Amino acid sequence: MAGRNADAVRIVRKTLATDELMGRAAAQDVGELLRELTARQGKPVLVNFAAAPSQDTFLAALCEQDGIDWAKVEAIHLDEYFDLPRNHPNTFEVYLREHIFSRVPIPDGNVHYVKAIQAASPEETADCYEAEVRGLLSSVREAGGIYVACIGIGVNGHIAFNEPHVDKRTGRFVIPVEIDEVSVRQQYDDYRDHPNPEARYASLEDVPRRAITVSCAGILAADRIFCMVPGAHKAEAVRKMWDGPVTDALPASLLRMHPCMTLYLDAASAGLLDRPPTLD
Repeated sequence: MAGRNADAVRIVRKTLATDELMGRAAAQDVGELLRELTARQGKPVLVNFAAAPSQDTFLAALCEQDGIDWAKVEAIHLDEYFDLPRNHPNTFEVYLREHIFSRVPIPDGNVHYVKAIQAASPEETADCYEAEVRGLLSSVREAGGIYVACIGIGVNGHIAFNEPHVDKRTGRFVIPVEIDEVSVRQQYDDYRDHPNPEARYASLEDVPRRAITVSCAGILAADRIFCMVPGAHKAEAVRKMWDGPVTDALPASLLRMHPCMTLYLDAASAGLLDRPPTLD
């Protein structure tokens, strides 16, 4: 498979002092990969982007990366609410437009949003988005390109909206899900101090519960995974993900089964990780 050669197989953890430095380190690595493939080799890349405050510094720094041929990038996103209308300030489409797609020269037709699909149910939306994404992936790989996933980890250890209760072994690329209460609280907290008052949820009851998400299989199908996880509130999830067992009960732990994944942490999110004995 493209991108998975003997030199590339590795699982790496990089810990930086601050969220800002973490984001810049991740952006430098992703930017160099995109430059190499799109500009130097002329190959297409399918990139899957997460939408969350944990991605702010990474996306800001990625927008500053020079030399990427964004015309060769096809962009999708990891997840989206079903119950919010298109262009609602809390949709992940709006987040990604604001944080990256309006700030880099990617053609509008190369960005593929869940909300562009007009469907009557989460199930139908997932089916349609899966067909679109699988088609993109086939085209990119047939042209010698690769699939890159840029993701985060939730407080409850979810990746995308693959919650602990969601089927981790489905062979589907995109699935409809019910968001669990821990993630509902995280979404509420993420937007509580949003600069746009319309994006602040009035209560937990106002946070949507139905969503569309790329499955665990859809994330692990990526040739390269870059996972950015800052903040002390993520430290327990990071500890379980990195030091604990690989288990379906903690979706993020499945990332350790991938042959080429890089985990980026700041000092706060790495604060609970086990440490080796050291000499005085």
